[in-house]
Amino acid sequence: MKFVRQDGRTPDELRKVRIKANYLKYAEGSALIEAGNTRILCAVTVENRLPFFLQGKGQGWITAEYSLLPRSTHTRTPRDATRGRISGRTQEIQRLIGRSLRAVVALEQLGERQLIVDCDVLQADGGTRTLSITGACVALHLAIRQLVKEKVLEKMPKMDLVAATSVGIVEGRALLDLCYDEDCIADVDFNVVMTSRGRFVEVQGTAEGMSFSKAEMDRMLGLARKGINQLLQLQKQVLGL
Repeated sequence: MKFVRQDGRTPDELRKVRIKANYLKYAEGSALIEAGNTRILCAVTVENRLPFFLQGKGQGWITAEYSLLPRSTHTRTPRDATRGRISGRTQEIQRLIGRSLRAVVALEQLGERQLIVDCDVLQADGGTRTLSITGACVALHLAIRQLVKEKVLEKMPKMDLVAATSVGIVEGRALLDLCYDEDCIADVDFNVVMTSRGRFVEVQGTAEGMSFSKAEMDRMLGLARKGINQLLQLQKQVLGL
């Protein structure tokens, strides 16, 4: 019998993904990305200043901030500002998004400026960190295009696309793109980030309830590659590449 998940997908099927470019009026680049019931707004701000450790080095910088809106989740998530500190989870995700974007842009061709990418989760149903990367990449491309259009940059820097997805083992089956209900019961959980050149930026894999074999890991990475290639194609369509 063919295995079908709660939402009707096959094990190797992504949720339906939609990306709306230039979603915000004032941001230099923005994108709303939706996958199933997860919705994330990604926006880029360009600042003509750099962190202290990069000043005078003739290169740019890309950094990210990530936030769950209070009612993006089943119960209210307090704002970090209210708690007076950024949670460890938030810091981890922000660094992951920033690393993923910096991996595909020639920073020395950006000039001495910083691009800040804000990823705000409007509604969460699994995969918020991976979808943030996928949507942020589109917003970043749009922002840099705007810099070229305004002649702040002479030409587009060397850039690749980058996208990410989750995979895991749930009830003995390898599944692509876990929703919240699947993620909660997954025995193994992976987040995979890959560029349009087919190179991995990051692989985060954890055994939650059971250990996993190399064969199972290879199976999950194969699923991730398949899903990410589809996301990369969607990015290209949205960006007209």
